[in-house]
Amino acid sequence: FPPGSRRRVLRQIGRLLGPEDHLLMGTDLVKDPDVLEAAYDDAQGVTAEFNRNVLRVLNRELQADFDPDDFDHVALFDRENEWIEMRLRARREHTTLVRDLDLPVHFHAGEELRTEISAKFTPVRLEADLSAAHLELVRWLTDPEELFALTLSRRAPGRLA
Repeated sequence: FPPGSRRRVLRQIGRLLGPEDHLLMGTDLVKDPDVLEAAYDDAQGVTAEFNRNVLRVLNRELQADFDPDDFDHVALFDRENEWIEMRLRARREHTTLVRDLDLPVHFHAGEELRTEISAKFTPVRLEADLSAAHLELVRWLTDPEELFALTLSRRAPGRLA
């Protein structure tokens, strides 16, 4: 989620919390971009196949005619937004029809379709998101390498989210 959407979701969750309730959340932390991009573009091609599967789902659910082999998997770290984007890049110019929507979709060679955003967090950014959603950070736990975090938060005292 972009920050605004993320905060809206957190605010909605906060509204469901009672005075004694807590929210436990796992987050992937910002790390070296090369490490992140390698994780989302593994040498075995598992992530690429997962990404192309989006097209298979569209074919099945919306009667589209995407050919997954017409697309290359792309993973890149957006430093400004601190997230990984997964995209599919058209290998050639072609048009796909999404029958259930009566929607032809034209792709130029090299044109990209964003299929996923996977946000990464810093302690400052996560605490700001929680605060904007009227949640209070109670506990911050990380693994020894500080690659991932668990956060425990609750509705901020006196706030109804």
